[in-house]
Amino acid sequence: MAAWRVRDFHDDDTDQVVRVWEESRKTGVAPVYGLAEILATIRDDGPAVVAVVGQVVVGSASAQVNGDRAWVNMLALADQWRGKGLGSAMLSELERRLMQRGVHRLSALLPEGETGVQAFRNRAFQTRDLVYFERLVPLQPQEVGRLEQLGGHLLPDDLWVRLAGMAKEKQLIERRLVLPLADPDLANEFGVLPPRAVVLFGPPGTGKTTFAKAVASRLGWPFVEVLPSRLAAEGPRLALVLRETFVEIAELEHVVVFIDEVEEIATERGARAHSPVQGVTNELLKSISSFREKDNRLLVCATNFIRDLDPAFLRHGRFDYVIPIGPPDATARRAIWERYVPGTVVGVVDLDALVEATNHFTPADIEFAARKASQRALESAVYGPGSATGAARGPSTDDYLAAIQDTRSTLTDSMVAEFTEDIEHISRL
Repeated sequence: MAAWRVRDFHDDDTDQVVRVWEESRKTGVAPVYGLAEILATIRDDGPAVVAVVGQVVVGSASAQVNGDRAWVNMLALADQWRGKGLGSAMLSELERRLMQRGVHRLSALLPEGETGVQAFRNRAFQTRDLVYFERLVPLQPQEVGRLEQLGGHLLPDDLWVRLAGMAKEKQLIERRLVLPLADPDLANEFGVLPPRAVVLFGPPGTGKTTFAKAVASRLGWPFVEVLPSRLAAEGPRLALVLRETFVEIAELEHVVVFIDEVEEIATERGARAHSPVQGVTNELLKSISSFREKDNRLLVCATNFIRDLDPAFLRHGRFDYVIPIGPPDATARRAIWERYVPGTVVGVVDLDALVEATNHFTPADIEFAARKASQRALESAVYGPGSATGAARGPSTDDYLAAIQDTRSTLTDSMVAEFTEDIEHISRL
């Protein structure tokens, strides 16, 4: 089936939109909004988008704006394009345009069984009074421009669910970070102060960045990454630029701020006598103290070299937790492999063998090996002599083991041993 794309509604789309709307009515459920009302809204410059395949409209969505609230009054899909993600994609594009108009609350009213009900659920609208849908946009209108200037964005709302493996780390982060931040009133009832800043440490490739993004996704907060390498390019202005960045971040009502490779701007003072980074550690420490004064924000710093950090950086009062993110254990490796093994060969591939062969593999290493095995199997099926009659189509255990053999693991015995020592002497849970 041909690919589709979502774009703005054009006047010459009207006839096709009517056709798609009529096809959506075949559910037999009476719509809340009539066609005349929908077309009047569009003519009055109500935002509207269409999904098209080539020049053919296969879906449409529109909304009526009322102050800082917008009502989605149409979500229509052609018969053969239902259940393929078009509804969710159109709602996402419509939401982006509405946010630019200052809309903070999106609502929809439609009967149960109406076309598009699942799309609203996929976009995290909340049901109110049986069939009333509502989704709070995480940003106030005045914050949209600020977030764009900072290079931040809202992440997909399913990253936490999609995070495979690493069950122990995921449970720890869910309980220590997400729970008190997502329900501060409950936390206050038990005398728990929601965390303001944490450090994730561990060997390269173990998923520290993924966890930071998943937390932002889980909370529904904007995600802003502060890049030390970009700051370092400012040379003598490094400390000033860092201060200005945190001042701009302070204007956001909710935010997860992520600093990867934080050792580049928080190295032990005196360790790099001639580095342009020298001296910026003091500014970073002051910025963290100011950052902690406001609610609804979380700073996540990540490092592969926690021993290189300035001792003052990790002291109590600055970071609530210092959390190790290590290589996946056997259970986690199995969960990660299950994510990448195609359904056509599930039960045929020997997962136990793959788990055993990837003892020092990070999640990124496993993904690389899995993709390599799949690519080799695909090329063999298309260009090779062909598989035996009745054989399962897809990568075999041997394909995966060969790819693992050709993949250099990120971790070494010495790195794992050093990480184990750091857990004992540095982590704070």
